Amino acid sequence: MKIYALSDWHLSINNPKPMDIFGGAWTNYVDEMTQNLNDILTDEDILLIAGDISWAMQIENAQPDLDFIASFKGKKVILRGNHDYWWKAISVVRKMAGENTFVIQNDSIKIGNVVIAGSRGWVEGGDEENQKIYAREVLRIKMSLDDAQKKRQEGDKLIIMTHYPPFDARKVTKEQIENGTFTHPVVDAITKANADAVVYGHIHGQHYKGEIKTVVNNIPYYLSSCDILQNKPVLVLEV
Repeated sequence: MKIYALSDWHLSINNPKPMDIFGGAWTNYVDEMTQNLNDILTDEDILLIAGDISWAMQIENAQPDLDFIASFKGKKVILRGNHDYWWKAISVVRKMAGENTFVIQNDSIKIGNVVIAGSRGWVEGGDEENQKIYAREVLRIKMSLDDAQKKRQEGDKLIIMTHYPPFDARKVTKEQIENGTFTHPVVDAITKANADAVVYGHIHGQHYKGEIKTVVNNIPYYLSSCDILQNKPVLVLEV
């Protein structure tokens, strides 16, 4: 079984939105993504989609986009992004997602010997209100890790999903990574949980010069935004 990640699909199946206004990487991106996923995925695989799933504003309008996700092989795992305004009660989203699409929100699921936990996350800094939201999201990520540890058994792999980057990779020095001195509330919680990998999205832009994979405390963190990955999923883990 292989676990892949590809996030930020920004779907609008029934009412197509011209995404190429955001740059050339978005030209025919749904077709490219579809071809790549059909070429790569098998029924045994897992695809992680870390938020920004649909442009829909009302939950009923997101159904075609969820059906599109469900059409691919394997098991799909989704969580909410900052643009998923349609996302309402988690019980409703889970019902709409279909049989082979799993939804996590401040909790976790177990598929085979892989436990997947996660929360949306938030941007650090800013005004007092933003800091309150960020602190709340840190608690929710910790809640998801606690839930995962209840399900995790010896030999199980643990993957964490967030929509927002768990930390600002630009603020981590090579020396901190090498000697393990980088500290951060989310990173510390993930390290303590002994996670095997972390997946996040949200970052876009044709001029992005950062890394797709950042290793902190021996744990790989993968950026999975579809435009950054040229619409091809990144392999996160194989078990």
